[in-house]
Amino acid sequence: YTITQTGEIWKEHPEKAFTMRADWVKKNPNASLRLLMAVQQAQKWADNPANAKELAEILSEDKYVKASVDDLLPRLQGTVDYGDGRKVTNSPFKMYFWNNNASFPYKSHDAWFITENIRWGYLPKNTNTNALVKQVNRADLWRAAAKANGYGTGPASDSRGVEVFFDGVKFNPANPQAYLNSLKIKALK
Repeated sequence: YTITQTGEIWKEHPEKAFTMRADWVKKNPNASLRLLMAVQQAQKWADNPANAKELAEILSEDKYVKASVDDLLPRLQGTVDYGDGRKVTNSPFKMYFWNNNASFPYKSHDAWFITENIRWGYLPKNTNTNALVKQVNRADLWRAAAKANGYGTGPASDSRGVEVFFDGVKFNPANPQAYLNSLKIKALK
């Protein structure tokens, strides 16, 4: 059974990441582009309903998720049994790999992760969020790979704008401090 789908907590949240070290990308630009292209091709394949059973079989292997195909396949198809009588087919919170720009590296998402790391004390409070996002986010590489694959160039903006979570809390990437100030639990201490 499923207690809640993660998309019910944060709709179309970032879920997976493919990262490469900046020095490696600089040294290996063609390989970097080709790796991103291959990942994007796999994402498009994974979103094709005709491939759901094979994807479930692959994921069921010990080296990946190590869950049964019978448990994985319904979720990949958007079928959810909450265990309390509610059963949903074609869930609006279905897991996507490519569709809905699921793999696009939004700078606004990076800003949220950095802000949370500041919140929990993993980064200093005076961290320049925008500068750090600009340093690590390479949406330009993602766009180049998508274009090379013939998939277009992704969303019009590198930001999804204001995000609203299940409890009504909002994160505006243009003002991370307002988000931190709005939270009831501000830190571990």
